[in-house]
Amino acid sequence: MSTSSLDLARPRQRARPTPRAGSRSRAAASRLRRLASPLALLVLWQLAASTGLLPERLLAAPTKIAGTAVGLVENGTLISAIGVSLQRAAIGFLIGAVAGVGLALLAGLSRIGESSVDPPMQMLRALPLFGLIPLFILWFGIGETPKVALVAFGVAFPLYLNTFSGIRSVDGKLAEVGQVLRLGRFALIRHVILPGALPQALVGLRQSLGTAWLALIVAEQINAGAGLGFMINDAREFLRTDIVVLGLLVYAALGLATDAIVRLLERRALAWRHGYLRG
Repeated sequence: MSTSSLDLARPRQRARPTPRAGSRSRAAASRLRRLASPLALLVLWQLAASTGLLPERLLAAPTKIAGTAVGLVENGTLISAIGVSLQRAAIGFLIGAVAGVGLALLAGLSRIGESSVDPPMQMLRALPLFGLIPLFILWFGIGETPKVALVAFGVAFPLYLNTFSGIRSVDGKLAEVGQVLRLGRFALIRHVILPGALPQALVGLRQSLGTAWLALIVAEQINAGAGLGFMINDAREFLRTDIVVLGLLVYAALGLATDAIVRLLERRALAWRHGYLRG
């Protein structure tokens, strides 16, 4: 029997999937499992609304909310409201981030800075965020300033606490290595301390973004003439639960989108950690 005949007679072995293909399939299955319960809740919500178990005055049906969203996008109301809210969130976040990170660097890199900055920061962070609204209105009026100030105040503290903790958690042996390599003060901060504090600072960034959207939701309920909060308040006056729920869903979507951006930044900036992560 020839070699070609033996090859034909021999049973062919199925190609084994590569580890990368297996991990991709597991990731896809995991995503499907995570979508199962939200989709089931959505179906139950629609059924309850369609059968009358859930009156529209309490909560509009998903189909009603989707139709309302299409209408508000077509007439430009929703896009305009999102633009105003994004502007407020961006300005407040920028101010709060600069203040929080700057104060954390001052307190984390200096004993004198710590004794000067940390005590008042610890006292201020104990204040209830939304309890400051009447004081902000007295100070800044009812325009844009108190809304931006409330967002900035909420953003500053998570970033300060996490960045300060990250700086102080850097392994002292790394600093000793930097001194052996004769790194100067600024080179040591740039190449050793700041990279070591980056993971904790990014955690603070994610927390501060969540706080920013929470603060904005409350701030826009107070004498706002535009934005998502104004749209929700106006809909509440006319018992339009579809618009109220739509506005809350947009807030949630914006929060998830900003969190996803930070997670992408985290994967890029901390790519060195993937070497020891498994699974």
